[in-house]
This record gives sequence, structure tokens and C-alpha cells, in this order.
Amino acid sequence: MKTTVSIPDHIFERAERLASQGRRSRSEVYAAALDEYLARHAEDEVTDAINRVCGDVGGYDDAFFAAAGRRVLADTEW
Repeated sequence: MKTTVSIPDHIFERAERLASQGRRSRSEVYAAALDEYLARHAEDEVTDAINRVCGDVGGYDDAFFAAAGRRVLADTEW
């Protein structure tokens, strides 16, 4: 599909250099960049869907699972 977009000159120049260095077309560079951007932001949609399902199913109140979860979180480097 063809489309027209406006981007700042400095971004255009960087994309041109990247395309040239990688011997790819401008379209390939822009399509790859947009695909990566969309993939990064799709996580929010996945998280929202999981949260909705968890809300519909309800919580699972079990002392063993709660204690195990706390141990895992305590041992995890954030």
C-alpha cells in the first residue's frame, strides 16, 4: 500500500543513511520501523486483555501460592 507521511528532515536523513548502509529501500526501512513500533506497543493491548480475563475469572486465594509468589518476587532483581 502506498501512503504519504510528513516527517522531520533530520529523521528522513537518518533513515536515508540507514537504508543506504543496509542496501535496503526506503520503504523497507520505514516498514521495519513501523512494524517494530507496533510490536512494542501491542504489549499494552495484551496486558489489557489479560487483565480483563483475570478480572472476569476472579482471584485465586491460596496461602501456598501467595507465599510462593512473595518468595519469587523477593528473589527477583528489579
